[in-house]
Amino acid sequence: MEDLQVKQLIQKYLDEECNEEELVLLESWYLKQSTAFRPPDLEMIEKNEQQMLNFLQSRMSEKKKVRLWPRIGIASAIAFMVIGAYFFKSILTKSDNGNNTLVAANIAPGKNGATLTLANGQKILINDALAGNIASQSGVKISKTRTGQIIYEMTDQESSKLEYNTLTTTKGEQTQVRLPDGSLVFLNAASSLRYPASFAKSAKRSVDLTGEGYFEIAEDKSHPFVVNAENQEVKVLGTHFNINAYRDEKAVKTTLLEGSVRVAPVFGGGYVAGEKVRVLKPGQQSSLTDREIQVSNVNIDEVMAWQKGYFRFYNEDISSIMRKVSRWYNIEVEYSGELPENGFNARITKYASIKQVLGKLEKTGDVHFKIEGRKVIVSK
Repeated sequence: MEDLQVKQLIQKYLDEECNEEELVLLESWYLKQSTAFRPPDLEMIEKNEQQMLNFLQSRMSEKKKVRLWPRIGIASAIAFMVIGAYFFKSILTKSDNGNNTLVAANIAPGKNGATLTLANGQKILINDALAGNIASQSGVKISKTRTGQIIYEMTDQESSKLEYNTLTTTKGEQTQVRLPDGSLVFLNAASSLRYPASFAKSAKRSVDLTGEGYFEIAEDKSHPFVVNAENQEVKVLGTHFNINAYRDEKAVKTTLLEGSVRVAPVFGGGYVAGEKVRVLKPGQQSSLTDREIQVSNVNIDEVMAWQKGYFRFYNEDISSIMRKVSRWYNIEVEYSGELPENGFNARITKYASIKQVLGKLEKTGDVHFKIEGRKVIVSK
């Protein structure tokens, strides 16, 4: 990229206006920079941010042959890339008494990663596994792509052994897997997916979800795809949908992007009365609470922001926002005193530092944050 384009993209990043393609461009630019990057002293930067801006601009104009950084995921790359930008345009919010409440720690955003537990109990840390074949079982080859996606490929259609694998993300991790039938699943932070290593001998394709997952289901009319998640069953033939089934949320929410799904509440191992079953249309979301399913039209962009690389809050209460933030940044949240009753609106990349996310919320003047290690204290 030309120097001017780099400067423009960094400014767009600071304004939270970068789209996914522009984030990839920034990552590419960053990976080509020297590992010898050393910003000026932090104290000097805080006294004169313009000096940092001049420094960064001079770095952009240098034409040096440098070795590339080791290949790392986009989350880590973007996080480190904006270190310089963070210094010259600090969005650290100051409390009313003038103290910097967010300056104590710089907590990095989450990244691609997961743990794959095979049927025999073997655990594979996806980040540590090299690209290529990582395991074989039940007539299936399991491999990892260079981008970290896990792929199941059938090698023996006659294999009759039914074995279950579990893919788990911790706080601060997300991943994606292509199942043996070709269906694609994205897992959000602090989530897990249990599924057969092979669907070859199954009348239906059944998986179990905890946390949040986005599904793009390969069509197979003779073998329905079923997702079991927190007292509900979602049955599909071929469609795209998202399920939020975190146990610390007030409701289990299923959102349909395209196709058709049937959502049924399941308690005590059996279905609730048939009239409780709901069939969703694209753009609709079911919300399961206390054995009741409510259906409403929703903003798809808001629901799918996590999978697209963004936080998207629309009139959202601070407790709900902090649950999302805590999962992605792997932090503890503590509340002090009364909390704001009004909702918050924001759109910001998930690959920003936690200071940027909290700083944007603080700018409303309705909420304040204090960082102590990996704990964030929230107050009005």
